[in-house]
Amino acid sequence: MDIKDNLLTLADGNKMPQEGFGLYKVDGQETMNQAVSKAYEMGYRLFDTAQLYGNEREVGNAFKQLAIPRDNIFVTTKVAEENQGYEKAIESVKESLHKLQMDYVDLLLVHWPIERSFFDTWRAFEEMKKEGLTRSIGVSNYQMIHLQYLATQASEMPVVDQIELHPLLTQKPLLQFNRQHQIVTQAWSPLGRGAVLNESILKDIAVAHDKSTAQVILRWHLQNGVSFIPKSVHEERIAQNADIYDFELSAQEMAQIDSLNAYHRTGREPELVYEYNKQY
Repeated sequence: MDIKDNLLTLADGNKMPQEGFGLYKVDGQETMNQAVSKAYEMGYRLFDTAQLYGNEREVGNAFKQLAIPRDNIFVTTKVAEENQGYEKAIESVKESLHKLQMDYVDLLLVHWPIERSFFDTWRAFEEMKKEGLTRSIGVSNYQMIHLQYLATQASEMPVVDQIELHPLLTQKPLLQFNRQHQIVTQAWSPLGRGAVLNESILKDIAVAHDKSTAQVILRWHLQNGVSFIPKSVHEERIAQNADIYDFELSAQEMAQIDSLNAYHRTGREPELVYEYNKQY
């Protein structure tokens, strides 16, 4: 198996590549074109952007300028906090599609859970799926309580929950909950923004397999059944991150990596999550 053939089946029946290419902080058309071109050449087919990243136009231009067929790629975007709410979410997604030069995205995510418009935003997502603006709908940065609360009114549940996930933040209870409810967990910051790369356990495992620590971490995600979206604009790393299909971690090595969990967040603290938890 290689990166192109490695697909997960979502609860709605659609298929999604397990490994994708993150486009956070990829700025400028030339840089975007180079990164997307190399990623596509290496077999990446899932490309993940967001309204918040401010680069949807560059992403759309890159696909057009590189003559990448729409049917060959799986594109994700996310609705920003300021665009949540029923009508605003729909308007903003139409604008995103205009920038991306596409009729639909493959996966549309609510970027962060917020108390304002919590259900209205999801109702808009369900409607946009019916209208064909997106093939699948999901969420990002949702904890268990948000998913449980959403279930009280949702007609259909998210098929993906994209969360910060890496060896320093393993999120095992949420992973288990998502599995039980047929929600695919997708890791953003799968390498912990480099914070974990110098861990001696990972270095030892990497030496044993003649791989880099980054490749070991991505293989750990792969064997956990998690989807993951590493990002890089460096061609060598883009290629290296795709080269994880020719070795396997033992159960003991998987457990050793799990043991690194330190509840350490490298990204934004989920203040809105805490605020929401207090309220509900």
